[in-house]
Amino acid sequence: MKSLGGKKTLIVTDAFLEKRGMAAMIQGILSEAGVESVVFGGAEPNPKDTNVEAGLRVFKENGCDSIISLGGGSSHDCAKGIGLVASNGGNIRDYEGIDRSTKNMCPMVAINTTAGTASEITRFCIITDTSRHVKMAIVDWRVTPQIAINDPKLMVGMPPSLTAATGMDALTHAIEAYVSTNANPLTDAAALMAITMITQYLPKAVANGTYMKARNKMAYGQYLAGIAFNNASLGYVHAMAHQLGGFYNLPHGVCNAILLPHVEEFNLIGNMNRFRDIAKAMGENIEGLSATEAAKKAIHAIRQISEQVGIPKDLRSLGVKEEDFEIMAENAMKDVCQLTNPRKATKEQVIGIYKAAY
Repeated sequence: MKSLGGKKTLIVTDAFLEKRGMAAMIQGILSEAGVESVVFGGAEPNPKDTNVEAGLRVFKENGCDSIISLGGGSSHDCAKGIGLVASNGGNIRDYEGIDRSTKNMCPMVAINTTAGTASEITRFCIITDTSRHVKMAIVDWRVTPQIAINDPKLMVGMPPSLTAATGMDALTHAIEAYVSTNANPLTDAAALMAITMITQYLPKAVANGTYMKARNKMAYGQYLAGIAFNNASLGYVHAMAHQLGGFYNLPHGVCNAILLPHVEEFNLIGNMNRFRDIAKAMGENIEGLSATEAAKKAIHAIRQISEQVGIPKDLRSLGVKEEDFEIMAENAMKDVCQLTNPRKATKEQVIGIYKAAY
């Protein structure tokens, strides 16, 4: 933080990590280096515009000039929102869409405690607009943290359910990036390696959270998936999952995991060869199979790992209501993530995918 010029930093975290004393530990390290700090522990799961506003008040009242985010995607996204508005003014809702800011954000360091969102290295910031019950996708290169710290020792405390949900989020990032219309050789390499690592090590990390090799490989896997989707973007899994999060405040990784096989089954005809590659990366034997048969193996492998790590089978079990599908489909079609989906969808088709996952 000193190297970035920060003299008084706002530590953005959640209530749990603040209570566990992890924020205080960071404060001690900063203090030894002569950097003052203040803690804001108000980052909620699926961070809201109200969280950003509350954090911004703490930032301004204490004369902060920099930010450290501590936690998972919710802490990082909340911190990005605070920094974006602190530097550019207005309201967080003003920045929905692509590259809406005009001024550089203050220095930011992201310390990751989960292996999933990769928000610590991306230009994506997802904030819930509480007035519309919509997750706003803010995609802006200026919100990318200058420094990202991934330490698997900080991830050991994750319970199996959170390990599973965040890990499936990372797998979704890698798969959507690989089949994205914006995919390129750089993102392909990162995505395929991420798919292989996550498939091999996510079940092990869920089974035994203290198995450090699995935690280490998951930290790398989610990071590589972040590199992939930060450059290639995503697809309809995220566009549709954002609506479930906005309407029902559901865990993002779980929503992605439930939707993933259904969206990709819909996407199969968009690029069979890519799905054949995914099947191979996930350890499926595709020797002697046609492109169509091999591609279907990818869907089987996705369903298999989801079941292995204990993801709920359908949206119905999460309390989702069928009558909301139409408005959620309309909103999903406006979400920036759908722009790079390999197959174009009508509103009826998006509703059909929600129904298939229901």
